[in-house]
Amino acid sequence: MDKLRTTNGLLLILAIPVIFYLLKTLSFIFIPLVFSMFIALLFLPLMRWLKKRGVGRTPSILIVVVMMAGAITLLVQVVKIAGREFLSADDHFIHMAEVKLVHLVQSIDAAVGLDLVEGQSLTKQLVQKTSVLKSVGPTLSFINSSLTMLLMTIFFAILWLTESINIEKILHKLVLKRKYTSVRTFLKIERDLIKFIIVKSIISLLTGIGTGLVCYFFDISFPVFWGLFAFLINFVQMVGSFIAVIAAGLFGFIELEMGGTLLFYILALTSVQVIFGTILEPIFMGKSFSINVITILVMLMFWGYIWGVPGLIMSIPLTVFIKIILEQFPKTQFLAEIISGKPKQVSLPTIPKYKKQ
Repeated sequence: MDKLRTTNGLLLILAIPVIFYLLKTLSFIFIPLVFSMFIALLFLPLMRWLKKRGVGRTPSILIVVVMMAGAITLLVQVVKIAGREFLSADDHFIHMAEVKLVHLVQSIDAAVGLDLVEGQSLTKQLVQKTSVLKSVGPTLSFINSSLTMLLMTIFFAILWLTESINIEKILHKLVLKRKYTSVRTFLKIERDLIKFIIVKSIISLLTGIGTGLVCYFFDISFPVFWGLFAFLINFVQMVGSFIAVIAAGLFGFIELEMGGTLLFYILALTSVQVIFGTILEPIFMGKSFSINVITILVMLMFWGYIWGVPGLIMSIPLTVFIKIILEQFPKTQFLAEIISGKPKQVSLPTIPKYKKQ
């Protein structure tokens, strides 16, 4: 038995790197597959509700597809509005941005080695030193891969919703092996992930609206764009809020004079992120799937390395999924406790009191 346990342990150690390698190599399949699973989990309660009301499977799927198409259309329209803002930028703004950037770039010119020539346009020199043609190929490749993953995500989502790929059966056959435990675990995963997606979407929306209003109040150009940017980047856990504040803050550096106004602008942007991301989000999330901060950082680095930006977005839902699975086995419950950062409380035996003689 000891030799068998040792052999199984060694095989597990060898299998884990192979699994991670396959996840990274076949990311073009696993990323849309996991994304679509989360989308399906979000709409499965609606599908069950429609089924109880006597609506067939095909009409239910059509309703879900129409809802998805409406959400995508709304997002595209917002992107168009943000694009029109950029296209409407006048020469005065571009000149003002170049003047501010000249002072910033000249301070690091020697360290970076740009060898800029004084008296010439900074924009022209940077364009000359950065070949635009070299970036055309990667940009087209990125657009092509993004469209491919979007179509694959829609395809897999339809398979999940039609139960051609059944999450509960996969858990039962491959992982848990017990029907009641599989159903209970599936419902818990569904409930927690739906809660996470809904709360994260609402918090991101409020963060985007708050950021856009701050930019509008301080008369920063493109407030709609910055609101949309903050909404989208907020889905990247922890890192997104820093990126939003830094990017919008640097833009404010271009348009605002150094002094109290710029300082209050940065403080307002930071306050929006703190109020919605640090205070309201934990309150709305509750304690249902609390995860240790160290675990969040580790998972961000791990899934970011495996799947890039999609991995950063899905790191917390994947961690919640893994944590719930680990909780179902007595031998792995300690790992779930490490992830949550709340070790199980062990009741100490009571010491009997002796009466004085």
